Amino acid sequence: MGILKGFKFPNYQITDHKISNSFDSHPTFCFPYCMELRKDPITRSWVITGDDVNEPAPRTQACRFCGPTAQPAQMIATVPGLDGGAWSARNVSDAEVERFLRLAAQRILDLKRDSRFKYVSIFKNQGEVAGQEFEHPTSQLTATTFVPRRVLYELRAGRDYFDAKERCVFCDILAQEERQGLRMLEIRGDYAAFCPYAPRVPYETWILPRSHESAFERTGSARVGSVTDLASLLQRTLQRIRTVTESFHLVLHTAPNNLHPSSSLGYWKTLDDDYHWHIEILPILEAKAKSYTFKEVYYSPVASETAVKRLRDAKI
Repeated sequence: MGILKGFKFPNYQITDHKISNSFDSHPTFCFPYCMELRKDPITRSWVITGDDVNEPAPRTQACRFCGPTAQPAQMIATVPGLDGGAWSARNVSDAEVERFLRLAAQRILDLKRDSRFKYVSIFKNQGEVAGQEFEHPTSQLTATTFVPRRVLYELRAGRDYFDAKERCVFCDILAQEERQGLRMLEIRGDYAAFCPYAPRVPYETWILPRSHESAFERTGSARVGSVTDLASLLQRTLQRIRTVTESFHLVLHTAPNNLHPSSSLGYWKTLDDDYHWHIEILPILEAKAKSYTFKEVYYSPVASETAVKRLRDAKI
């Protein structure tokens, strides 16, 4: 999964351990670039923009994420007794992925205590065409003052489905996928990986807990060993994806900040019952890329049933 780092979003600068107002009279440092978040007044879409110019580092310069390094030690270490010390994980085993997931859950829980943040999550861009910013793989944590549109779509659909059937739509989808077996990639303990019925891109894959839970951070911060199967399934799924392409986007979809619920938005009232956290992996196949229309009708030239068969048969 890589290293968890911070990211800057509107009004606040977040570096995983520090929050400061970005509109102070003095310029502030942000990682990795000083970008600006703008909202389209017509479509209400959020756009991250700015001069994202990365000067290539000299080859002789040590990687800031490898130890030993001249960079300051991180504020949080995943191994007890090593707080502030150089990180120790070099190759990634299932246990190390589990420690990363637990650290991500801890950081999400901590940031949700701040009422300014409506949504907190993590994402990973792997590969140059996916926008990977550093040679060393990293994952980034985001805290925003709004709920992203894709998550809003899910929240509204989940609420409407629950109002009609008093069940979680994600749970019903997962039950159907397990029953049919056509798009199921792998089941490992309480977690399942499958290719969705209507993929946005070829080989799109989702990972969900089989037991209903709306917030990843509650799962990740539970008893020791509770995410062991998740770590193993995530590791194996990414190995399968990388037999098809080295480039992908990975995004955690978890519940919004219901520690400070909205008084006007209806989907907060049944949030724990109708939403279901999950991980979405969107591979990037350059040869298969095709733009979608202004109506956002996606084009995926590989059916999920074909994709899951190829991923199942992949040698990992």
